[in-house]
Amino acid sequence: MIVNAKMDNTKSLIFKPAGQFEETRFEKIHNVIFDDSEEASKIVALEIAELIKQKANEGSMCVLGLATGSSPIKVYEELVRFHKEDNLSFSNVITFNLDEYFPMQPDDLQSYYHFMHEHLFNHVDILPENINIPDGTISPEDIYQYCIDYELKIKAVGGLDFQLLGIGRTGHIGFNEPGSHYNSGTRVITLDHITREDAASAFIGIDNVPKKAITMGINTIKNAKRIVLLAWGLNKAKVIQKTIEGQVTSQIPATYLQDHKNATFILDEESSSELIRIKTPWLVTSCIWTDELKKKAVFWLSEKVNKPILKLTDKDYNEYGMSGLIAKEGSAYDLNISIFNQLQHTITGWPGGKPNADDTNRPERAFPPKKRVIIFSPHPDDDVISMGGTFDRLVQQGHDVHIAYQTSGNIAVTDEDARKFAETALTLTSDTKKIEGMLKDIQSKTSNTIDSKEVRSLKGTIRRTESLAATRYLEVPDTNVHFLNLPFYETGTVKKNNLSEEDIDIMCSLIEEIKPHQIYAAGDLADPHGTHKVCLDALFMALERMKYEDAVKDCWVWLYRGAWFEWDSHEIDMAVPMSPDQVIKKRNAIFFHQSQKDKVMFRGDDSREFWVRAEDRNRLTAKKYHQLGMADYAAIEAFKRYYF
Repeated sequence: MIVNAKMDNTKSLIFKPAGQFEETRFEKIHNVIFDDSEEASKIVALEIAELIKQKANEGSMCVLGLATGSSPIKVYEELVRFHKEDNLSFSNVITFNLDEYFPMQPDDLQSYYHFMHEHLFNHVDILPENINIPDGTISPEDIYQYCIDYELKIKAVGGLDFQLLGIGRTGHIGFNEPGSHYNSGTRVITLDHITREDAASAFIGIDNVPKKAITMGINTIKNAKRIVLLAWGLNKAKVIQKTIEGQVTSQIPATYLQDHKNATFILDEESSSELIRIKTPWLVTSCIWTDELKKKAVFWLSEKVNKPILKLTDKDYNEYGMSGLIAKEGSAYDLNISIFNQLQHTITGWPGGKPNADDTNRPERAFPPKKRVIIFSPHPDDDVISMGGTFDRLVQQGHDVHIAYQTSGNIAVTDEDARKFAETALTLTSDTKKIEGMLKDIQSKTSNTIDSKEVRSLKGTIRRTESLAATRYLEVPDTNVHFLNLPFYETGTVKKNNLSEEDIDIMCSLIEEIKPHQIYAAGDLADPHGTHKVCLDALFMALERMKYEDAVKDCWVWLYRGAWFEWDSHEIDMAVPMSPDQVIKKRNAIFFHQSQKDKVMFRGDDSREFWVRAEDRNRLTAKKYHQLGMADYAAIEAFKRYYF
């Protein structure tokens, strides 16, 4: 039975009015925070499944409003599992999708029609006539009446019993962009440029993203009897905070949900990180002052009052809700010294450990003096973008540094670049048949096709040669550069396969071969197409499998960020300063990845080139350290230790 799918110690999604308790007094929408999106998605799917069963037992139809995008994918996977393993029937289900690009053919890979059938409808027993997705092929002359008819069809079946939502970076729900009226119905809307930027990865470039869409209106959504909104990841944290704690405004359409009497936001730890009760819990409730929370609070206070740590006073702590902390610690002086020392001990110019030195207060061990190091890079440039200075320092200090590029990165090479390289190769060989075939594939490609295997190989080769140029510049021998080409990535589309045993075997094999003392891996999970998270999961799964083996018994794992977000100051366990010369050297290493320069395809919610954003973040980290009372460095790369 489906009821058995509920896991022990799960959190209830039952609606509760927001803002009625001290710790949530700033909040205006009920929300539940989970450790991770996978657990949360299972609980949401369970609520939907139980609603479907309840309606079936009553002999009535269950009317679902459904969303697309990356947020609900795991929910749909779980519903499919319920259907296959627990006999959940969708024969009494009617669905209405929120939106569709316009114009858009249903068989286009980027269409929401394709998305819904791929992830849900093709795998359950829903009747085709009960599936309703806005039609992106309607003629402009007929679209006004079509939207009215879509509204009438929802009303004819009694309205939406349950509406599943995601949220965009502009605060849009459906495609209700900033400025949408709270009484709006289904209509055509012009997409915000930010929304189109965020969709660019799926369309392999913003130029291919439609400028319009058909969307249910705010009023249509608000009329649903139950609303659940999903939000995952750091890139949603700011808009979630504004939506839950801010004022109702048309500039953030999701804030209209504050007026709904049965709406719940389902969040993971990262998307909830800007909420007051999470970011600064001492402002709303009594705290259990863990070492981590003390550090977080002191750093926050230092920034708030614009004083270095050692200048904070009892008065500062008392005025900002931390009187309990001072009472526990004795005085601001004692607390300041303790936190200052902790911060100071994160700084090191020896990321591999300083040989023959007292390592008591250093982030890394002195022994062994020469370490075997693996730097795992999800794409063939994350290594130099996110930790190029540390990379260089490790090599120059004599460690045995290996670089492991986990994926080919071929999808991030434009057709124009691939064509340029193919045409160059054509002039250098008499065996032209294969290259001419690639050129034909590139030139005949449409928006509804994926690259041929040969073109993907060409694009992967471009990334490979650029990577070797960068690693040679940093004086790493070619024998220490490993191209893993994990199979999960090789789909030719933004959507990747799930991790397989083959992926984990490849990771384990390299770790077994190198027997590293240090592993560096990307902990930046905000990349717009999810590859970083999958690559990190692959490492964690490999380490879990190998944790009792000799190959990793003396291995420490360090997680880097920098491409999208940086670690907060209180999260940093190792900070590696860079001189101005090293900043330039890191930039030069990034420049070897020429196919990714000037026209970044997957820039996410940051329009700057990767080298610019990396330098800015490294400088900002150094500035924060200086403001906290440390030396004034040109730039700092930051790492958090992962314990397995």
